[in-house]
Amino acid sequence: MKLLIAEDEPKTGTYLQQGLTEAGFNVDRVMTGTDALQHALNDSYDLLILDVMMPGLDGWEVLRRVRAAGKDVPVLFLTARDGVEDRVKGLELGADDYLIKPFAFSELLARVRTLLRRGVASTSQTTMKIANLEVDLMKRRAVRGGKRIDLTAKEFSLLELLLRRRGEVLPKSLIASQVWDMNFDSDTNVIEVAVRRLRAKIDDDFELKLIHTARGMGYMMDAPE
Repeated sequence: MKLLIAEDEPKTGTYLQQGLTEAGFNVDRVMTGTDALQHALNDSYDLLILDVMMPGLDGWEVLRRVRAAGKDVPVLFLTARDGVEDRVKGLELGADDYLIKPFAFSELLARVRTLLRRGVASTSQTTMKIANLEVDLMKRRAVRGGKRIDLTAKEFSLLELLLRRRGEVLPKSLIASQVWDMNFDSDTNVIEVAVRRLRAKIDDDFELKLIHTARGMGYMMDAPE
């Protein structure tokens, strides 16, 4: 998933960008509110992480203009200001969460993942289809070629992630963070085993294969139009 960090303090910004990248996210970083607004309006992000006090436009003004443009991307504010009135102002403008400085990176990561899960759950799309595979996200049910496919909870979550990011190679680190809510450990084969089991259920009985391996990079779901 793609995140934007707007933080004018170089050390903090670099620390956050590095940590979130290692957690499997695609991260852009800017140092001014003006740049944050430009990126937010001209690119597609799954989450904005905005410092309140920045050069150019402050975080509140960036959020106000983003919402005025009709974008409902989740927003997490980082701020040294812990006054109730400040938090209320941000929430009234459409912020989704606040984190008071200083904070532990583990808490930031937990809040990021929570907001991203909330964003996925709130999508209006309830069914997805690729080739002859149909997935009902509400009933947690998968059918391919008219045949019901029984999946475990983790297998379904993995399938849903691959479907939502169709055509995109997903690294193991991202799959680990989004499906297992953990940092990727290169010494474990949990991702390979899970993909192998899902592929056996989704692809083995069909000529057209939907789950693909990009060697040394990750996994992707796709099919010809």
